[in-house]
Amino acid sequence: MKETYSIEGMTCASCAQTVEKAVQKIEGVQEATVNLATEKLSVTAEDVSEEQIAQAVTDAGYQVADSTVEQTFSIEGMTCASCVQTVEKATKKVAGVKEASVNLATEKMVVRFNPEEATTATIANAVADAGYKAIIGEESAKVDKKAAHIQEMWSRFLWSAIFAVPLLYIAMGPMVGLPLPNFIHPDHNVTAFAVLQLILTLPIVYIGRSFYTVGFKALIKGHPNMDSLIAIGTSAAILQGIVMTTLLAMGKIVVHHGNHPDLYFESAGVILALITLGKYFEAVSKGKTSDAIKKLMGLAPKTARVIRQDKEVELPIEQVQTGDIVVVRPGDKIPVDGRILSGNSTVDESMLTGESIPVEKREGDNVIGASINKNGSFRFKATKVGKDTTLSQIIRLVEDAQGSKAPIAKLADKVSGIFVPVVIILAILSGLAWFFFGQESWIFALSITISVLVIACPCALGLATPTAIMVGTGKGAENGVLIKSGDALEATQKIQTIVFDKTGTITEGKPIVTDIITYNHSAEEEVLVLAASAETGSEHPLGEAIVESAQTRGLSLKTPSDFQAIPGHGIAVKVENQSLLLGNQKLMKENNIDLLDALIRADQLANDGKTPMFVAAEGQLIGIVAVADTIKENSVAAIDKLHRMGLQVAMITGDNKRTAEAIAKQVGIDRVFSEVLPEDKAKEVKNLQNEGLHVAMVGDGINDAPALAQADVGIAIGSGTDVAIESADIVLMRSDLMDVPTAIELSRATIKNIKENLFWAFAYNVLGIPVAMGILHLFGGPLLNPMIAGAAMSFSSVSVLLNALRLKGFKPKK
Repeated sequence: MKETYSIEGMTCASCAQTVEKAVQKIEGVQEATVNLATEKLSVTAEDVSEEQIAQAVTDAGYQVADSTVEQTFSIEGMTCASCVQTVEKATKKVAGVKEASVNLATEKMVVRFNPEEATTATIANAVADAGYKAIIGEESAKVDKKAAHIQEMWSRFLWSAIFAVPLLYIAMGPMVGLPLPNFIHPDHNVTAFAVLQLILTLPIVYIGRSFYTVGFKALIKGHPNMDSLIAIGTSAAILQGIVMTTLLAMGKIVVHHGNHPDLYFESAGVILALITLGKYFEAVSKGKTSDAIKKLMGLAPKTARVIRQDKEVELPIEQVQTGDIVVVRPGDKIPVDGRILSGNSTVDESMLTGESIPVEKREGDNVIGASINKNGSFRFKATKVGKDTTLSQIIRLVEDAQGSKAPIAKLADKVSGIFVPVVIILAILSGLAWFFFGQESWIFALSITISVLVIACPCALGLATPTAIMVGTGKGAENGVLIKSGDALEATQKIQTIVFDKTGTITEGKPIVTDIITYNHSAEEEVLVLAASAETGSEHPLGEAIVESAQTRGLSLKTPSDFQAIPGHGIAVKVENQSLLLGNQKLMKENNIDLLDALIRADQLANDGKTPMFVAAEGQLIGIVAVADTIKENSVAAIDKLHRMGLQVAMITGDNKRTAEAIAKQVGIDRVFSEVLPEDKAKEVKNLQNEGLHVAMVGDGINDAPALAQADVGIAIGSGTDVAIESADIVLMRSDLMDVPTAIELSRATIKNIKENLFWAFAYNVLGIPVAMGILHLFGGPLLNPMIAGAAMSFSSVSVLLNALRLKGFKPKK
């Protein structure tokens, strides 16, 4: 295997040598050559992963550039898990393709490849050579195309049934005493009896011709799939019927009165009709799994009122541009994301964030596209349009998650990859065994072979995982929890420790005045007015909190003068000729201010996680103003629920130990990491992982991004920065910590559902194949009729889908 990598950071020949030596040390690497001019590393190796190469280059002080691109293809023609394996294998054989992942439920393939070595055309050709069709983009994901497919399957079933019902009546009627006209009754005209069944079977075969075109094509190419099993089984039955009909017409076979020839036309016809019905139910159920996407797409308004050339015009939503001024009236859906320029209103954002209470919006506030304006009018400037809007990003995240694979799916893929060839061999061997060793007729042996082929189709196996992931991620979106991938969904249920960032996650991230304690006969409002006046114009968060508190109370502030900032201590200022000091104990001590019992009160406040500031006027203490970053409304409840779920909860913050432990005590945190620098947060997460723990990190800021990426599962608060959201595996749209346990509950419920699906899919085949092979018949039990096998195979897939749809009833526990 020879691979090429782009290397960043090389400046000279010694750099190239360093990289070569570092890579050559990896066991399995046969040759490593660096071209400094092109900045390319060529590696010839066996059983060496890209991660090993990248790590060796990183350890040497350089970086492997990601020269790959990712493309989504819609795949047509897949019917089962073995189709998935076939498409993946064919794609991975294309030079330059690093990774290919196919999802049967969404009929999509995500390919990561080097555009210098492979193109979308070469990938599409490889898929076509394997017997399927690859379309670039999202064409087959459109709702109307899925609806058309459902309608097509229903139409195919109806037409199949129109011929299959009389076929079954004619074939089976005489056996159970049902009346038949003499001219087609086997006791009176056995040739007409056989020919009429053949005539009724041929239209059913034509209607279900895709089973044969796809099935035999896959078989010829050496990648047999579910259609191959159906095609072989029903073709054998039809061929046997044609041979018998020919012999009857030639008089080579004489059927005595009361006996009926074994034609098997009805088995082939009814099997095709039943499997088509199963495909219809499967299509309907798969459609229901993607309801979340349909609902999200339905939220987007179709038009927008935009100011163009000083006139208000109504435009299609696609024509709105960044920077446009958009007009919103009461009851309108907000067309795109933006910032309000004038006017105010309340906006219902529940369909996107899950927050049921309408949000007050005024000038300067941001609005989200697809949310509903309630009772006011306003104008806003469009900041995000088209694919950049919040709604579009949510849809993309959910689509990506639904199209991804969980690691547990690899088990089903591996099994299904060898399943179909094994089934064909078992079917042939069991038929031959009954014929040669069981001394049964060739018709009996053929029936066994057909039953094994038909009952063993691995549809249920291929649908077990992706359908549950589709419903689970869709249900998460409904609850304001965006799960980015199947990997994240599976990893979340393994979490043992949750690490919360403090500021903006557990707390509001905005300090407020919590306590005002007065001394020397001062009034509370007097202390607040003086303190706020002193801090007027302050850019310090604590000073801003004091000013905002005074303004909220409607107090009139005074103009300060002679402002002096004293680093590490506080400020000295004059307000209406009064000398004021505002700061910590050091400032008071240096200015000989008698603190009375204020130190005891200040310690109590500090123990509660608050920051106390002493206020002195004209050399005398007049009060303490305490400021704190308040705890979010649901923080305590969320952490309590996580404890009840058996999880350990930790908090990480840059605050001093005393403040951090005070906050931790209030909310019930188990472990506290305080005085942690932003760049060291990821190290603390890694230390927990080194203890053998599966760790989730919950944060909202840019400085949380490395820790979110380091954690086994990164959970970003939806109101946080784009960088944090991009780094995370799960995004909480409502910024409500109660959604953290909801995400874990949903993950546990989905993985449980997947395991149930896999169990039933495996159990069905493990139990069904021996019965079809005639094991029970050996001991005097019944023989499985091929028609029953066809019905059982179809409805096994439907049962797996219905079990996945049970997740739609998921509700977070209280």
